[in-house]
Amino acid sequence: MGYVSAVPPSPAPTAGAEAPEAGSARRSVAVALLLGALGATVVLLASGRVWARGSAAVGGGSLPLTADGRAVTGLPAALAIVGLAALVAVFAVRGRGRLLVSVLLALSGLGGALSAVAAADDHRALDERAVTATADTAARAAELTHTAWPYITASGAVLILLAGLLAVRFGRAWPAMGGRYERDGSPRRKAPAAVDPDRPEDLWKALDRGEDPTR
Repeated sequence: MGYVSAVPPSPAPTAGAEAPEAGSARRSVAVALLLGALGATVVLLASGRVWARGSAAVGGGSLPLTADGRAVTGLPAALAIVGLAALVAVFAVRGRGRLLVSVLLALSGLGGALSAVAAADDHRALDERAVTATADTAARAAELTHTAWPYITASGAVLILLAGLLAVRFGRAWPAMGGRYERDGSPRRKAPAAVDPDRPEDLWKALDRGEDPTR
């Protein structure tokens, strides 16, 4: 007579096995929020600093000129604001919508970094100020120098990009903002409003809600 070997059932996953995933999700949320907020702050502050300096010839002398980041290009600051909005919106949506918002967050950081680097040696803003200062449409800025603020702006945008990549990778496990539903997914039940029997309007409102005002 043959013997039939019984295959032991595979153990069911325990709560301890799920704990590392929950811990990774919490850590990624904290890191993404920190990176996104810090990156947007750096971009907005660095965009307001002087990116380029020069001078314009006026009479027998020269007039100093400066241009901040927003005069050179307003794109990094605008994309930083978009990134902040996307960072908040990640927690307001779920499923495919969360993935799309996460991609938007990453793209806003990438676009901000590329636009800041591309404008690092731009001179058009100074040329425009030279025209305004001299009232000469042919005037051009001279003695051009550029600061490191465009690259600091780009580094802040890279932080936004990293926050977006974290959202793309781990966003599915992140919590969503509270809404109409409890944690178990069931709709919340509102407690019936108190009815004052001495107020006819309360009685009529209770009847409109389908409640028995005499109870």
